[in-house]
Amino acid sequence: MNTRWYIFIGGGSGPWRITGISSVIGESLPDASYLDVRTGSTVTLPSGAVWVLKGATSHERYVTREEKQRLASVQPPLGRAEATLAALIPVKKSDEWWQLPQDERRAIFELRSRHIETGLQYLPAVARRLHHSYDLGEPFDFLTWFEYAPQHAEAFDELVSRLRETEEWQYVIREVDIRVQRIEQPA
Repeated sequence: MNTRWYIFIGGGSGPWRITGISSVIGESLPDASYLDVRTGSTVTLPSGAVWVLKGATSHERYVTREEKQRLASVQPPLGRAEATLAALIPVKKSDEWWQLPQDERRAIFELRSRHIETGLQYLPAVARRLHHSYDLGEPFDFLTWFEYAPQHAEAFDELVSRLRETEEWQYVIREVDIRVQRIEQPA
């Protein structure tokens, strides 16, 4: 099984209870009660699946060696017992974004929007994993999964608010914010 592939299933079962689904930009996703996160490129969908989002982890893009080392030194693992809250934030960027050369996207992403630098300010309270979906023909380009403890919920809200105010977010044409609470401990 390829553990770089992830499938997020909104439906009637899963270890995460969905506490809210809201559209930030563009069309939302249908309401669902639970979220299941599975690894592998194919799975048998449970009855009651309302929506399915797929993504794959990959090498970091837009980061320098120094930024990668800084992130690795403070990035907590996912699945921490105290991190009972999480958010799945699917994002789709405009064609204009994807037509920019890599160096111009990097300049917007970090040099002007300070995406990495901003995120570092919230580590290790917030753990995260980025899933790429652009080349998979999925409805979103990125699926970002965040986990945090209840006492860090306000900090997480501040983080996403700050990122949404940047130049980078001018290229976002669809974003959904899905908040969940763990009802089962990870295996």
